[in-house]
Amino acid sequence: MLTPTYYLVLSALVFSIGAVGVLVRRNPLVMFMCVELMLNAVNLTFIGLAWGLNDIGGQVSVFFVMVVAAAEVVVGLAIVVAIMRRRDGATADDLSVLRG
Repeated sequence: MLTPTYYLVLSALVFSIGAVGVLVRRNPLVMFMCVELMLNAVNLTFIGLAWGLNDIGGQVSVFFVMVVAAAEVVVGLAIVVAIMRRRDGATADDLSVLRG
């Protein structure tokens, strides 16, 4: 039988993979995907705790996190595409290129 502990351990593992990816990688697209991975780990934590406590509040929180993540995807991908169009080998340090 699965307990919420399994979900929390899996969530911590996924979150740490995302955090290491953000800290180590310099490619903006990879960093963006790692931030999304971290958001999904938080969602997994909310769902695991909501399931363990028999409470719907965690699932409602996940809905709002997914809405914010969708808005972040739109804005973040637009910024990443703008950087990549200006320079082929763009890194996260190239954000100053976007200044007019």
